[in-house]
Parts: sequence; C-alpha cells; structure tokens
Amino acid sequence: MSKNHGSASNGTEAARRGLWRLMLKLPAIRGELQVLVARSGRLNDLLEAYEEANATLERFLRDRGRNDCPLIAEYETVCAEIESDIVRYVVDTMKTHD
Repeated sequence: MSKNHGSASNGTEAARRGLWRLMLKLPAIRGELQVLVARSGRLNDLLEAYEEANATLERFLRDRGRNDCPLIAEYETVCAEIESDIVRYVVDTMKTHD
C-alpha cells in the first residue's frame, strides 16, 4: 500500500496506521473508510486515537500479560468504543448519501 493510499492529505502517520488497522479488522467497510478519509479529514482524530490505543494495548499485552495489567481490559474497551464510533460515522454518512 502506498504511503498516501486511502488517507486524507492532511492526515498524520498515526491516523494512516489507524486506518490500515481498521481496514484489516473491518473489511466490510474498508472501501467506505478509504473514500471517507480521502474526502475529508473528519475521521483523522478518531483514527489517530484508535492507533494510539491499539499500540498501547499491544504493548501492555506484550510486556505485562493479561493477568498482570488491569489496564488491558480498559484499553480493549476504549478500542472497541472507537471502532463503534467510526462504524457509526461510516453508516450514518452512507445513509445521508443514499
């Protein structure tokens, strides 16, 4: 994937990584995500937050293990909530363009 494929020109590298991560996790809305991000930077903050939360979660899992870190459950919840917010935005945007 090229550096700017599917990302807004004003997006940060963290937002791009968040987009790629979501596209892998949610293939059903992959195309819509790419289109929305290319058209507007509105999702960039959420994508950046998603990337940062996932990176932190991965670090906790790698360094501490599930049983030794109560923050793991909290970060799993944060990641799921951000995913939900993004999916809701995509669905709402698709409804308004129908």
